[in-house]
Order: sequence, then structure tokens, then C-alpha cells
Amino acid sequence: MSEPESVEPWIFLSAGEASGEHYGAMLIAELKRSIPKVQFFGLGGARMEALGMQRVVRSEDVAVMGITEVIRHLPHIYREYRKLQAAIRARRPAAAVLIDFPDVNLKLAETLHGMGVPVIFFVSPQLWAWKKHRIHSVRRFVDRMLVIFPFEENFYRERGVLAEFVGHPLAEMPLPAETRAHFAAQHGLDAEKSWIGLLPGSRAREIRLNLPEMLRAAASMADERTEFVLPLAPTLSAADVERTQAMVKNAGMDKRVRLVDDARGTLHFARASVVASGTATVEAALIGNPFVVVYKVSRLTYAIARQVVKVPHVAMANLVADKRLVPELIQDDYTAESVVKHLRPLMQNSAAREQMMRELKEVGAKLRPDRNSEKGAIQRVAEVVAETLA
Repeated sequence: MSEPESVEPWIFLSAGEASGEHYGAMLIAELKRSIPKVQFFGLGGARMEALGMQRVVRSEDVAVMGITEVIRHLPHIYREYRKLQAAIRARRPAAAVLIDFPDVNLKLAETLHGMGVPVIFFVSPQLWAWKKHRIHSVRRFVDRMLVIFPFEENFYRERGVLAEFVGHPLAEMPLPAETRAHFAAQHGLDAEKSWIGLLPGSRAREIRLNLPEMLRAAASMADERTEFVLPLAPTLSAADVERTQAMVKNAGMDKRVRLVDDARGTLHFARASVVASGTATVEAALIGNPFVVVYKVSRLTYAIARQVVKVPHVAMANLVADKRLVPELIQDDYTAESVVKHLRPLMQNSAAREQMMRELKEVGAKLRPDRNSEKGAIQRVAEVVAETLA
């Protein structure tokens, strides 16, 4: 009698934003090495699809931001969510890995849990900052919470959630191997000049709100010795890229600002940067690039956020350091003049620059787990998935 044919396990993945999509692609590559026959489907970006994931919903179609923005897009998000529900029921995955994106992923956790699918949540919702009531959903529907900031482990364990600090995925990534001259030639930059990175965010609305003041600051700092580098996320649509190009041109900065597709290279080679609050601030801290944190949302979103967000700092580097390490210019404080005021000292060989670089190095060390320095975050997540499948 012949042996029954083995069934290749399906893993459901959900990553709705640029940073999560990046981690999702890294995880797929790692799992394909450790579990060769595994198959993937779900919500993700182009990089995840290129590695073999069947995209039921595209991340670029659902990535929105802010309280009012999410509400406005709810009908569309709900339609896409129902597609994911139908795909989960059809394929019956052996496990699910939900990456950040809590507005969608916590609802998916409930669906998956109800079907008996083990749920691994990677990159914690920031419940320690706001929406603490969501801890009830995490406790009920999430089997393992794998966190990327050291203080998050205790937060969850104290509330009855099986949590583990696995380290930050960006902490294990090597610095770009290419030379500055190669990066300059590839992107039409002058390697002899100083570069300032402009990182307005990975989503179209973030760019629309954060980029104008960056461009005004760049215009006032522009001279013959300086160029500006603006990296764009791969999750942006072609129309979003065109709109960003138009913004740069309308600001009269199309000859001085270069649009590129490499945020890590930009942060590695820039003298200093202006970075919208989010994952890019962690990347800047780990690379050691001195930076100023900025952010702007709609007035209603900001008014609501002020009532519900209870943290001493906005920038993750400051939260990890437990002090104001990098300047934070949020909402009305975010003006071109204030950006220039804080950025100029970081462009010079100043004590402020040296101190920030030294303290950023200390933050980077805290984002690497002491548990086993030979294993990074993605490897540990892959191990948890393998344990779950077993």
C-alpha cells in the first residue's frame, strides 16, 4: 500500500504597510529555507509576492493612516477584509503570522482563532501608547506575541499574554555594501556634496502632509555644497509617485531633490536627515544617522490623539532611550524654520552631532536581544512558526 501524499502546509500572512511588508518578505525567505514545501497566501506587498506568496489583497490597496482617514476608507477596507476571510476559509492554513497593522490584523486574529488556526502576532500593536482595551482581543485571539522593542515584553506578560522580545528585524540587517560613489552614480547625485535625507513616510497621505515643510526647509538650506535625497516606499502606486514628483517640481526643488528607491542607502550616506515618525526613525537610529523627527496629521486626528495617546515621546528612539535623544517636531511645531534650526547643528562637526551619534549607538544595542546574539528576529519568528506547525 502506497504512502499517502503529504500535503504542503499553507501559512497565512498579513502585512499591510511598507515596514511590515519588508519583514514579511524577510520571513518568507527564511521559512522557505527552513520549511521548503510551505506555501503562503494573504495580504502583502510586491516583495512578498515575488518570493512566492499568493496575494489575495495588495497592501498598497489598504494602507491608510490616521483616525479620520481609516473611517473614510472603512467600506473599501471591509470589502478587502471579506476577501481575506473567504481565502482563509477556503485554504484552512496551518498557522497565521500577522505583522503589525492592528486595525485589520486584530479582526483577522478573531477570524483565525475561531477556525482553530494558531495565531502568531509579530510586531506588536502599540497598545502601551493607546487603545489599551485591545489587550482583551490579544489575550483571547493571539497565541504568541513576538515583540520588537524590549519594554513591550513586560507590558504583555503583566497582562497575561505569552510575549517574547525577539529583537528588531532591522537590527540584524547589514549596512549597505555599495560605496557612496556607486550610490551617487546610480541615483544621479554628486558624491562630493553633503546629502540630507528627506523621509516623509511610506504612505501617500503621510507624504502629502509631511513633505511640503521638508521641501520648504530644503529650499532655505539649499546651497552649492548640498543635495537632498527623497526615498519612496515600494508600496506606493505609480500615481502616488507621480504626485510626489509633482510636489517636488511645484516647490521648485526638482533640480536639487533626487527621488530614489533606497531608504537604507539614503540614511547610510546622508550627513543628516528629516524623518517622519515611524519605522524609518528606528532605521535611522540603527544606522547611526543624526536626524530630526517630524509628523503631521489632520487636525481632527491630532485632537483625538492628544486625548488618547499617553506616552512621553513620539520617536521610538526616544522611547527606547527613555529620554529626548532626537528632536521631535509634531503638528504645529513642525515648520520649515524649526526643522532648519535643529538640522543645521547636525550637519556640522558639532558636539550635538557627536552626542546624538553616540546615544543612537546605545539605542541600537538595546534593540538586539540578549537571548542569543547569533539569531536575529526573523530567524526566531521562523522558529516559532516551525514549532507551531510541528
